[in-house]
Amino acid sequence: MARTAADELERRIIVATQGGLPLVSDPWGTVARDLGITPEELLAQIRSMLDRGVIRRIGAVPNHYAIGYTANGMSVWDVADGTIDAVGEWLGSLAAVTHCYRRPRSLPDWPYNLFAMLHGRSHDAVRAELEDIAARLEARFPGACRARDVLFSSAILKKTGLRIAASG
Repeated sequence: MARTAADELERRIIVATQGGLPLVSDPWGTVARDLGITPEELLAQIRSMLDRGVIRRIGAVPNHYAIGYTANGMSVWDVADGTIDAVGEWLGSLAAVTHCYRRPRSLPDWPYNLFAMLHGRSHDAVRAELEDIAARLEARFPGACRARDVLFSSAILKKTGLRIAASG
C-alpha cells in the first residue's frame, strides 16, 4: 500500500519529536520550521494524530534525580478485586503519584495487584507520603487494601518509547 503525503508528513512529525522537543522558547515553531510547515499546520496535524490514536499523548519526562527527587518508590498495594478499579482511579489521580497501574498477583509470594510510583527527596519523605495516602485510602475505601509496601529504585534506567526510523 502506497503512503499518502499526509502519512509521510505524520511520519516526519513523529521522527522530529519522538526524542523530545527542543529546549527553546518556541519549540513548536522550531519543529515546524525544520519540517517546512507553519506552527499552525504542525499543531493541527498533532491534534489530528491524537484524535485518531496515531499518537497517544504528549508529555514531559523529567529526570527526577536532576530536580532533587532522589528517592523513587514504587508503592505496591494488595487491593480487593471488587474495588481495584475505583481505588486505582483515585490513587492515580493524586498529585503525589506519577503513574499507577494494575498488574496480576503472583500468589503465594506476591499478593500485590496495584502499583503507584512516588518520588521524594528522601526515603523517609516517600514513606511519610505513603502513610498519608494509606490513611486517606482507608477512609475512602474501608477494608479495600489488605497490605502495602514500597520498593525503592537502586539505579536509574533509561526509558524510551517506541522509536521509528527516519526513513523507511
